[in-house]
Amino acid sequence: MITVLLIGHDYQYEVKELLKLFYTVEDIEIIQPLQKSFHETMIQTAKNTIISKFLTEENRGTVITEGNFRGKKQKIETSFLLENNILDTRKKAKQAIKSSMFQLLTKEKDKNLPWGFLTGIRPTKIVHELMEKDLSDEEILGVLTEEYFIVEEKALLLLGIAKTEHQYVYPIDENKVSLYISIPFCPTRCVYCSFPSNPLNKFEEYVPQYVEALCQEIVGVGEMLSKMGKEVETLYIGGGTPTTLKVEEFFQLFHTIFASFDLKNLKEFTVEAGRPDTIDKKKLVFLKNSGVTRISINPQTMNDCTLQKIGRKHSAKEIVEAYQLAKDVGFENINMDIIIGLPGENPDMVCHTMEEIKKLSPNNLTVHTLAIKNASKLKEDQYHTKIEEDHIMKMLEITAEYAREMGLKPYYMYRQKHMVGNLENIGYAKPGYECIYNIQIMEEKQTIIAMGAGAVSKIVFPKENRLERVPNVKNLEQYLNRAEEMIERKKKPLN
Repeated sequence: MITVLLIGHDYQYEVKELLKLFYTVEDIEIIQPLQKSFHETMIQTAKNTIISKFLTEENRGTVITEGNFRGKKQKIETSFLLENNILDTRKKAKQAIKSSMFQLLTKEKDKNLPWGFLTGIRPTKIVHELMEKDLSDEEILGVLTEEYFIVEEKALLLLGIAKTEHQYVYPIDENKVSLYISIPFCPTRCVYCSFPSNPLNKFEEYVPQYVEALCQEIVGVGEMLSKMGKEVETLYIGGGTPTTLKVEEFFQLFHTIFASFDLKNLKEFTVEAGRPDTIDKKKLVFLKNSGVTRISINPQTMNDCTLQKIGRKHSAKEIVEAYQLAKDVGFENINMDIIIGLPGENPDMVCHTMEEIKKLSPNNLTVHTLAIKNASKLKEDQYHTKIEEDHIMKMLEITAEYAREMGLKPYYMYRQKHMVGNLENIGYAKPGYECIYNIQIMEEKQTIIAMGAGAVSKIVFPKENRLERVPNVKNLEQYLNRAEEMIERKKKPLN
């Protein structure tokens, strides 16, 4: 048990996240006296400033509603904090507190943490900020290793990925957007899954209604973006497993997409064809002929015993057959996902998976470190108590070595809460085959408009250095009756 007393600041979240690197949640107690810190006082001043600025001559006589007030709230607050150097002060204070605690706890607990005290999911953002300040490679590496305590291997990984991403992210063009479309159905629900995913054996009857509602939202969003003159750079259809749709349903969906959006400058069109038990030649031919440029066929593992444990109803052999079928149809850019740390797997089993994938030689490989989410079956089974972190680190090293042998280079990465070993997920690609959508969703420099149940739009305001998340409802049955509302939700932040 560890008890921490916070005095003079309100960084309870940051302190708790750091402590979770060393202790279980149950062993952490944080006490914060009921007193206002300097930063809380300044935040209150900012809020008062927002109200006073809103009630200026230009707004006098305006009825204050949630909509017209909220539209200016964050912009004015951010401006106030920047003008008064409060954001920078808060950042430095957080860094100092986390740094001192980290150094103390690593000695006390004798624990090696490759990512230092980083707990955020997008560490490449730090490198992009440093690059914008024109720091040299050596200076950037110095900041990562000396201020964040990241080991050199991970620091070099971050720098290399940021350089690859840079060519796709910059210069920032506010006129460009990406689109995400959610198909929240799967043949079965995997034990690690926490995404909106509805097993077909229970929800198949809803699929036609869902496609209708989704098309309604697409039409509304298309009209909105057309009026704004936005250019669509990438289109990503994910899930769930999108290829649970029948060809006829894909035809209806694609017809609506092409009629609703101007795609003449589209650079990338991805469809997740994740599971081989949802793929056939007719479907793949349709996708190819419809302009899809990139698909994912995701084994997660090439060990049949593990596939059964995680709830998959197919074999490793069927994965190979689906991949070869996609190649025969003409797909060149194919991604394959794997997960390390799955139940019962050891380094030798990961070697087997990588050997089989190496034979297929995909242009993209995404390596996920298992994250045990609250909504997953693994969380219910308390699987996290059974994992040896040394094995996980060895597995990640194995995948990195195989990726190098296959000519694949890291091009994007992210980390998740509840991730085993506090490690990372890495996307690898052969040069020229990097997924632009993956880079944009991680770096959050481009607006992504998301449609469908459980989809979350990210509206980016580069000049204000902020973004606004606009979630759709997750529940399938609710979405069917609220597609019009999902359109309206997006109008407020976009206008």
